[in-house]
Amino acid sequence: MSTQTSAAVSTPPRPHLGVNAVTPYLFFHGRCAEALAFYQEVLGAEITAVFRFKDNPDTSGRTMPPEMMENIMHASLKIGTAEVFMSDGCGDPAVPFQSFGLSLTVATAADATHAFAALSKGGEVRMPLGKTFFSPCFGIAADRFGVCWMIYVLPANDS
Repeated sequence: MSTQTSAAVSTPPRPHLGVNAVTPYLFFHGRCAEALAFYQEVLGAEITAVFRFKDNPDTSGRTMPPEMMENIMHASLKIGTAEVFMSDGCGDPAVPFQSFGLSLTVATAADATHAFAALSKGGEVRMPLGKTFFSPCFGIAADRFGVCWMIYVLPANDS
């Protein structure tokens, strides 16, 4: 009789962590204020919070170079019912946004056309807007910051 544990043996369920949501967090390496204004203009996003590094009351620990003090430490943006967090800090500025995208669901093909044109201006069209088997209007564009957007109209909203 073997004492090895089989991969088929189930493990006890993990305790519920009380998770409310998973929120995308984007890092703009000094261009966060520009990105906030851009998304507010082209998507009608609502800026709900902005904290700059100079606003941090905790001065213990690491110090921030003076030129970074005006940069955004944390911002929150509401796009429709979705929330997106943003910052200037963290990450390697040499590594662009890759291997993920944000899906923007809009009501009509006209809305998709407007959002797609605004987001792709100064960016890159990766898949032109068009009818697909899963949507009457779908396209993919990277905005001028390199963020990939998948613009999608629900099939029932075929206008």
